[in-house]
Amino acid sequence: MLSPKRVRHRKVQRGNMPGNATRGNTVVFGDYGLVAMDRMWITNRQIEAARIAMNRHVKRGGKLWIRIFPDKPYSKKPAETRMGKGKGAPEYWVAVVKPGTVMFELGGIDKTLAEEAMTLAGAKLPIKTKFVARADFVLGK
Repeated sequence: MLSPKRVRHRKVQRGNMPGNATRGNTVVFGDYGLVAMDRMWITNRQIEAARIAMNRHVKRGGKLWIRIFPDKPYSKKPAETRMGKGKGAPEYWVAVVKPGTVMFELGGIDKTLAEEAMTLAGAKLPIKTKFVARADFVLGK
């Protein structure tokens, strides 16, 4: 599962996610991409489930790029614990995803196979997604 080797701060604040993605919003490495339509935290387990679904469908053909990384720790207090006494321990890692973020890219396979694989991966994620091809991105759009 994806997680950072080391971080500057063990616990971080929740933050907010206004606006759309300004970075990581174009298909750069592969020919096809899976774009987020909603804003949400995507956990390291959800990223891994989507990766496995895509790899199994394309039978490990082509190349897969994961464009998001879970670098934000999600902390949680234990169940049935009284309020106060500080912030809970880190439970797992999340990636902050805004609308327009390209989450996964595929290359080296045909469009129909890539679209099927991306649809399967999108079903593993808690947000609405859209399949895009590199040709869909026009300069000045």
